[in-house]
This record gives sequence, C-alpha cells and structure tokens, in this order.
Amino acid sequence: MKNFKLPTGVYAITDSKSGKNKKFLEYCEELLKGGAKIIQYREKKRDLKTLLSEAKALRELTKKYDAIFIVNDYLDIALLSDADGIHIGQDDLPIKDVRKVLGNDKIIGISTHNPKEAQQAMVDGADYIGVGPIFYTETKEDIGDLVTLEFLDFVDKNIDLPYVAIGGIKENNIEQVLSKGAKSICLISELIGAKDTLETTKRINNFIINWYEK
Repeated sequence: MKNFKLPTGVYAITDSKSGKNKKFLEYCEELLKGGAKIIQYREKKRDLKTLLSEAKALRELTKKYDAIFIVNDYLDIALLSDADGIHIGQDDLPIKDVRKVLGNDKIIGISTHNPKEAQQAMVDGADYIGVGPIFYTETKEDIGDLVTLEFLDFVDKNIDLPYVAIGGIKENNIEQVLSKGAKSICLISELIGAKDTLETTKRINNFIINWYEK
C-alpha cells in the first residue's frame, strides 16, 4: 500500500492467554475504546473455524472504531475476513508472493530482528516492519534473541519504513523505547492482562501521543 503510515500510539495485538478469563471481543473493544487505531489478530491456539469467526467479528469491530485491522500469519483468514492487511514472520511466505495474492491496496508488515532483515524488507516491498523483541517477553513462545534498543536506534535512523516496536514493552520501560524515536508501540500483556484494559490503554496511548507533542 502506497504511503502507508502506522498510527502514533498503541499498536494492539490480541492474546487471549494474557487476557485469562476475559472475553475476546470485550477486551478487543476496550483496546479500541482506549485509543488503539490498529489491532492485529494473533491467536496461536485456535482451530481454523474459530480463527475465521473471530477475525470476521473483529473486522466489524474495527470498522466501528475506524481502526486498521491486521491478521497475523494466516493469508486465507486475512482474505476471508477482509482484513486491511497481514503481518508475517521471517519463515512465512515471501512478501512478493503475499503481494500477488493480497494486491497493492492491502498492508503487509513483517517482523525483523536485525539490520539485514530490515533492509531486505525495504527491498521486498513491505509496508511496515516489526522491530523486536526489544525486551524479554513471555507472550511469544519462540522469541529468539533479544534485539535490544541498539537495533531500534538503527532502524529509526536508517530504514525508510514505518515500524512498530514490540517485545516486553511495559509502562515502566516505554520511555526507553520512545527515546529512540518509536511512535508505534506494541504492549500486549501490559494491556490485555491489566485489571482495567480500557483505562490502561487510554493512559499509555495518551502518554505516547503526548510524548511527541511536547
């Protein structure tokens, strides 16, 4: 998608494991009410029928809040739910092949963990990249090595793509990430696992936006 820009603020990702007993659509709506203007559907422990059903429901919810809807990994689910785009990993289908299926009007994001991968994402035509994991996280099982703030600094200065910082980011370390230039920041367990997801999302989202309005 030409001229795509990630919204400044919280980049929300679903994770029902972090939500424990919270109902899926209820915590998703709290994320959106709290100010998240982009949300990625990422649920690893679901059968395909459930994935499609939840993705379609979340698609309708994001329309209500005028938010961008991204599906993680599943190209078929992204197509069938009419998502705005897809987020893939380094071991998923190549960007050029995903683009052939999705077309030029959809968003393609890809996770990157080092300068080489970030540079290749530019060459391959990604619309944005994920940069992480910045800090240790238990949300993702196969996190690999931490990329640290040094890689985040490299991306901000050298990669001409929108990027989202992700991985172990909490309210108590978010300033370290903001200080490197990140404007789109993903917090997962910090939001979904919070006692009050709505108020926590609102507080952190406003903090990110206000950081750049100083």
